[in-house]
Order: sequence, then C-alpha cells, then structure tokens
Amino acid sequence: MKHVSTVFFFLSTLLLTVSVNSLPPPLFPDEALPTKSGYLPVKPAPGSSMFYTYYEAQNPITPLPNTPLLVWLQGGPGCSSMIGNFHELGPWRVLSNATKLEPNPGAWNRLFGLLFLDNPIGVGFSIAASKQDIPKNQRQVAEQLYAALAEFMDQNPGFQNRPVYITGESYAGKYVPAIGYYILKEKNNGKVNLMGLAIGNGLTDPVNQIRTHAVNAYYSGLVNAKQREELERGQEVAIALVKAQRWREATEARTKLLTLLRNMTGLATLYNQARMIPYRTDLVVDLMNLREAKKVLGVSETVRFEECSDDVDEALREDVMKSVKFMVEYALERTNVLLYYGMLDLRDGVVSAEEWMETMEWSGLGAFLNAERKVWKDGDGDLAGYVQRWGNLTHVAVSGAGHLVPTDKAVNSRDMIEGWVLGKGLFGGGGDVVKQKLRSSFLASS
Repeated sequence: MKHVSTVFFFLSTLLLTVSVNSLPPPLFPDEALPTKSGYLPVKPAPGSSMFYTYYEAQNPITPLPNTPLLVWLQGGPGCSSMIGNFHELGPWRVLSNATKLEPNPGAWNRLFGLLFLDNPIGVGFSIAASKQDIPKNQRQVAEQLYAALAEFMDQNPGFQNRPVYITGESYAGKYVPAIGYYILKEKNNGKVNLMGLAIGNGLTDPVNQIRTHAVNAYYSGLVNAKQREELERGQEVAIALVKAQRWREATEARTKLLTLLRNMTGLATLYNQARMIPYRTDLVVDLMNLREAKKVLGVSETVRFEECSDDVDEALREDVMKSVKFMVEYALERTNVLLYYGMLDLRDGVVSAEEWMETMEWSGLGAFLNAERKVWKDGDGDLAGYVQRWGNLTHVAVSGAGHLVPTDKAVNSRDMIEGWVLGKGLFGGGGDVVKQKLRSSFLASS
C-alpha cells in the first residue's frame, strides 16, 4: 500500500511539473509592464476620464524628480495613443504578431519618463460620459488635456517639478500646439512645467499643407501633368470652402482629394509611399482586446477597444480644416519647438511642412530660413535625415520614414528626441538651465 502511495505521489508530481513547464509565457513580460496605468478624471466633463499608461525612464541620467517627462498624443482625430505605445515608441511593441510583444530598440523612455494619453475622451479606453462632452474644438481639447495632466501631477506629487515635453503626431499637430498654447497663455504658473513641444508629421495649417499634394506627387513621379491639374482643382475646392467657412464641407473635400491621390498613385498607403502594405496598427487592436492585456492595463474586460473613435471623429469634423499655426507662433516666442517629418509621407510630409512654416509670423523666421540645413548621420554613419535649426525651432526631415516615424526608424527617432530634449548635437538649441544640467549629466555618464 505504501508502495502504491509513493508511485501515485511521484506521478502526480511529474504531471504537475509537466503542466507547469508547458504553460505559455505571459503575454506581457515583467519588463513590458507599465509603471502605472489607469484613469484620470476630466473635471470639465463630470463622469468622464482619460486613460493613461506610464513608463518610467529605464536609465535616467538625472534624479527622477528632475528627469524629463514626455507626453505622447495620437492623432486621428479620434485615434488611441496605444497605437503609439505598442506600435511606435513604447518600450515593447507588436509589429508582426498580436500575441508577441517585442522589445523596442528605440524606446523613447530610455532616458525619460513616457506618458501615453488616450485623448480626447471617448478615444481608446478613455471614457466620455456623453457624446456632448467630447471636444468639438481645440480649446476644449486643451482644457480637458490640462485637467488630465493636472490630475496626474496631483496623483504623483514627485512629478510636479519634472520638465514636461508634449509630443504627438498627425492630428496631434493640432493637439500639441493647443495644449502648449493653453499652458503658456493661461496656466504658465500651473502644475505642468512645460519645456517644449514636438510634432511629428502633423496636420497643423491645413490650407497651406493641402496646396502641396499635387506638386509633391508630380515631382515625385507619381502622377502626370494631367493628373496634377486634376489634383490642383480638388485642392482649390477645399481651399475655397475654408475661405467660405464651410468647415464640414471643406473636410469632406480634403478627404475626397486624398482618396483621389491614392487612387491615382495606386499606393498601398499615402502614409508611406515605400510600403507594400499599410502599417499593421490592427495588431494593436487585437492585442488590446485580449483579456490578459486589459487585466494588465487595468481596464474592464467588457470594454471593446477600437483604434479610432467614430464619435470623436464626428465631433471634431468641423475642426479639421482650421489652422492652429498661430498657436505654434505663440509657443515659439516662449519655448522650444521640434517639427519632424518622415520623408516618405505623402499626406503630411516634409513638403507640406515647409509650405506652412515659411508663412509663420515669428520673430526668428528670417534667421531660421537662412540657417544651414545640416546632414544627419546615424550611429553607423548612414544617412538619417536633415536638420535645420535656429533659436527655439528645430526642423527635422527623417530619411526612410513615413507618417509613423518611430515605427519606421525606431533608433533614429529616439536619438532625435533625446538630442532635442538634452540640447546636444545637431538637435541642440534652447540653452536653458534644465537642458544644460541634463546635458552635463549625460556627458558625464557617457
């Protein structure tokens, strides 16, 4: 009888060992877990809250109370910053398989804290108490964003003196200037220690930017002269509707123009003319809808994650063709601004950036336009792009990248953002005390 018990114990142990060893690895390795995530109440909209994920700096070069904090905002309008987190610049990404997270060699939180916000409310995992609470203009976007950032600072008192850099891409070409303008003009002594704004492939000054689609495609060899003329007519229709302040119709005219451009070129996506398939942001959607992912991030399993919100897109439909160039001009007189663009983007690329930048009413514009455009080489000595800088403005054209620069050029995008924040190399500038301290610490640790 004793022999039977021993055999049973041995077999049970063996089966347990085999069972444990055969368990699949966790979807999120320990290193991929956010430092914290959750919800930030948005006081201008009672019952609404903004979802966030935060990743502390992996290798900070200054004490954490002084370590820069990067805030990332996705575009759309209405798309989730979890795309930026898990497909672009976060510490772990999904690029080939929704159930396989891969470490990001170009993560933006190597030296800095990194905060992703699902902005505005109603986007991604964020909650809008009602459709009426979703912002309809950039003033409302800024008010809600500031409320969320202030709440984050209140929940984390050690963050209140950290230098804050607000970054984002695409339609965040409006969000970033909007929150920057709001802080600099109305909350300059508030809870957010704003030190700079960075916009990637942004839609900022729509009229001037859409003027470039036809000529850009033509001189890229993507359309012929006849097609160029057709595109130019489409551009003028949209511009005329803006001048008449028929905002919704102007937005629809822009959409029609971009559809025409894509049909003419036959490209898989206008976001990157070199790609054979569109960016695989759908993998992030699949990941975010997995039970394990929701549990890790602290959201309800019943919430259905969508990449972009139709409700938010509809609420901001009349905002799309309105310019926020004046907000960038205001910011440039008071803080550092980085404008970077992937050179393969046919929607909001380098040519469209040059067009609106040259029309700015900024005291340093003349000196900036006369500044040397320098060649940027990466760590291997290969061409990474071009940098033009004067005063508070740094403009970067990123070689080999499209609309999602960090996806296409992860390490180069990280080197760019670090160089700009630290004020070193081609990206240096500002010269403020914080940058000098950070740069000194960086050099000392190199």
